Amino acid sequence: MTRAFVDLHCHSRGSFDSLSAPKDIVKAAHARGLTHVAITDHDRIDLALEARELAPAGLTVIVGEEVKTRSGDLICVFLERAIPPGLSAVDTVAAAREQGALVGIPHPFDRLRGSLLRDASMASLAPLVDWVETHNARVVGHGNEDAQAFALEQRLPGIAVSDAHSIMEVGVAYTALDGDPSTAAGLLAALPSAEIVPGRASFFVRLWTPVAKGVNRIRGNGRVPAVVPADVPDQPG
Repeated sequence: MTRAFVDLHCHSRGSFDSLSAPKDIVKAAHARGLTHVAITDHDRIDLALEARELAPAGLTVIVGEEVKTRSGDLICVFLERAIPPGLSAVDTVAAAREQGALVGIPHPFDRLRGSLLRDASMASLAPLVDWVETHNARVVGHGNEDAQAFALEQRLPGIAVSDAHSIMEVGVAYTALDGDPSTAAGLLAALPSAEIVPGRASFFVRLWTPVAKGVNRIRGNGRVPAVVPADVPDQPG
């Protein structure tokens, strides 16, 4: 049986908080022994599509997106079209399914980021998704432990991801799977065998994120504004 080494959450310079070039992510992932890496930029997929064309033999680049829903972020993979931010979590999942994509919950208990922690309906969303990040290398505090408990309670597969925002972080944490997760069906079939390989991004590495945000603001690369449906009232703030 094929053994795959997968990082399903990485950011390129297509994200407002990363400066990593797609070619450098691909090079680092291949050099560090990953067989699959998902580029999941915030609310866009154009650089993930670029990275897919750059992948060498032995590495599969999965086109993904970290989508900002009205309840928090979701990771969608195996996309061909970007999903707009600002939809409800349920509508975001539906938009992903229309493309045959899979959906995971990233860093659900991270109080410092766009997690689903504050959404009382997170448990009701659980039957609609395919996995939970039970080890995110950038989570500080007890968020990963809480995510593990949530995944067990909801009987969802747990995975480990780097959530890389710099080249140094690519593959620092990953998931080992039995099977071939090169397609949505293959990944879904392999998830029950998920083996978490944890790692941590150091404090000094995480400091790179605000630097990247500042550089991207100067370049005019901010976060893609949410397109909120007309029948949804404006949200405070």
